[in-house]
Parts: sequence; C-alpha cells; structure tokens
Amino acid sequence: MGYLVRPQSYWADFDYEQSQTSISRKANRSFGLIPFRVVDQLENEELTLAKAKEACVCYTLPDTNHTKLFIYQRVDNCANLDDFKICNAYDIDNTGLVCAWPSEEVLAYYCLSNLDLFRSKRVIELGSGYGLAGLLIAAATEALEVVISDGNPQVVDYIQRNINANTSVFGGTKVKSMMLHWNQEELSDISNSFDIIVASDCTFFKEFHKGLVQTVKCLLSKEGPSEAIFFGPKRGNSLDEFLIEVKESGLQFTIDEIYQTEVWRRHQSFINNDALWPNYEKDHCYPLLVRISF
Repeated sequence: MGYLVRPQSYWADFDYEQSQTSISRKANRSFGLIPFRVVDQLENEELTLAKAKEACVCYTLPDTNHTKLFIYQRVDNCANLDDFKICNAYDIDNTGLVCAWPSEEVLAYYCLSNLDLFRSKRVIELGSGYGLAGLLIAAATEALEVVISDGNPQVVDYIQRNINANTSVFGGTKVKSMMLHWNQEELSDISNSFDIIVASDCTFFKEFHKGLVQTVKCLLSKEGPSEAIFFGPKRGNSLDEFLIEVKESGLQFTIDEIYQTEVWRRHQSFINNDALWPNYEKDHCYPLLVRISF
C-alpha cells in the first residue's frame, strides 16, 4: 500500500476524464484559510489518483495545537447518474458530494476565530457536506455536543466515516451524524434543542427555502440565547428571497459583509488580481454572514 501527498494547488486544478456514465463538473477554488494536503491511500502501485474514487484530505487547523482533521471525500470530477437517482428519491441535491465549497471553509475559519461562541453549547450543522465546519467545532471549541447533518444518505455515510477518523481530537465533546431533511415534518426528538445552528451555501435552491427556515425555527432553543449562523454568497436574488422567508416566519436576522479581517483581505486580493482566482465574482463567490435568531 502506497501513500502520496499532493499540494493544495494540485487539488484545486486537477482535471479528470469524463466517462460515459457520468456528468462532468469542475473543481472549485478556495480562500486558502485552512492549509490542507491530499493524502492518497492507494491499494496498489498501479492505482492512480485519476482512477481513484476518493481520497483522504488532511486539514491542519491554524490553532495553537495545529490540530489535524482527516476528511474522506470524493475526488473524481464527475457526478454519477446513480447520485441523481438518489437525489430524486429523497428530494435533495447532490452538492454535498461535489467538493468542499468555499463558504464551508469560511464558516470553519470563522468558528475557529470565535471559539467562545461555541464553548459548552449544543451545536448542529445543516447541509454539512463532508463536515469540515462541524468537525472543526467539535475538535477546537469545547462544545458540549455537535451534530453534523445532511439530507443526502451518501453524504451522511461520509460524515460518519469522518467522525470515526477524528475521534481522538474531540475531547469531551459528543459528536454524531444525522440524516436530516429540511422538509421533514416530524422533528420532535430534537426540536428546541440547539444553542447554535451553523450552515454554509445552503440558500441557493429556492425550493428548499421554506423547509430550511422552518427547520431552523424548530431546532433553535427557546430557552436562553440561541442563533443560526449562515454563510453564503448572494447568488443573484437567492439569498434575498431566503431572507424574505426568514422575516415572514417571525425570525430576526442581521447580515454582514465584513466580518473577519483575513477573509475580507483575501476577498479584496481576488477582486484585484484575477490570476489568484480566475473569474472570481463577488456575487457568486464571496460568502456573506447571516445571523438568525428569535
């Protein structure tokens, strides 16, 4: 069994061959806030990265302990048609399988910059994808409990695998995965349970807005202060329409464009230098911070 380590730039730019049974998609860029390397665990010397279906990505947190998180995720550049069959069956999207999105990285970095916000709190991440932010909260903030959820059963399998791969860094924090659909009518087991909800890039699909807002309203604790922290780009009028839904539900919100010095600095550098992130557009790439509460 061999191991290869790929640099971060390789991961962002790697291109893959499209097969006849798949639909092509392109790897995304990142803000480069949390260093990572791709560790390829190969079954034999002839198995190349281009043939592999997944890899283990090691994130090194910029904290005092340089905590390492190991996250298994897809590495092929295609969405298999079977993925879309599952999406249709569960009325979900497959974005959590595509990659770790830039908004997730920004959310994770924001959490690392605001550790006291999560200490001794019960936290749930919605639409978590591979779970970077939730795993970081569990590893670095001394939260009481972290639930990492998604509505896609394939994604939830990856979440549980990633929880198992990182149990040594969770300390006393209870961590679990959860299959959670935003249109799920019955949430009595976990309603009014969480001090903090976190989510990233979850407002793009307008058909999910109403269910997402109702899920937030149901899950937030009504005893003591509680809030939902969302990161996501405007993406046309998608975020605006989501906030209209929030307001109509009786919840309150604030929205901030400048919320963390380093994130803003990197955003400005992308705007001013196209070579750093080709075709970078604020509307589609820069996540705004939305905080929702009662």
